Amino acid sequence: MSVGIKICGLKDHENVAAALESGADWIGFVFYARSPRFVTPQEVGALLTRFGDSAVRRAVGLFVKPSDDEIAGALAAAPLSILQIYDSPERAAEIRQRFGLPVWVSIAVTTPSDLPDAPLCDGLVIEPAARTEDGRPGGNGRIMDWAPLKSWKAPQNWLLAGGLTPENVAEAITTSGAPAIDVSSGVETRPGVKSAELITRFVKAARTPCA
Repeated sequence: MSVGIKICGLKDHENVAAALESGADWIGFVFYARSPRFVTPQEVGALLTRFGDSAVRRAVGLFVKPSDDEIAGALAAAPLSILQIYDSPERAAEIRQRFGLPVWVSIAVTTPSDLPDAPLCDGLVIEPAARTEDGRPGGNGRIMDWAPLKSWKAPQNWLLAGGLTPENVAEAITTSGAPAIDVSSGVETRPGVKSAELITRFVKAARTPCA
């Protein structure tokens, strides 16, 4: 089966178009003000309206320790299909029940013991734990050890994130056995500035078997 691909941190028409046209399965929008990839719900709503149902079905909203009001406000302006949550599994489950949308739980991994052995909501985003100096929980370009993931008995669907680029993504998929991947900084020319060319190259590389 083809690996699933999420392009996260999108902010403009050109790069949303590149993600959709290259065949990405999900397009991600960051509703976290401390991120260089931050967009407002109104901006996302305008983009999704422009691209139509195909984009809406793939739209993932990323939230960091959000209140119910924050999520409700985002959904009022942008018709998201999936919520990606940086918070405790318990809080993620509350959000899923409250809003009735699929929820992916972001899991920070320092050692293999951090990998979940039971399902959490509707999916997992596995990525390296942030360091104190990073200032945000994800999108920092850090790479984890992919090899232990190959033997992990994943309890549900999951995405691999962290430091993926067009140059290393094929190796990451082969080494980790990831069924899906999530990229943000690896398709940027500088923090928060995506490149349509890099997005296209990334998707092509992810779907080209590693020799």
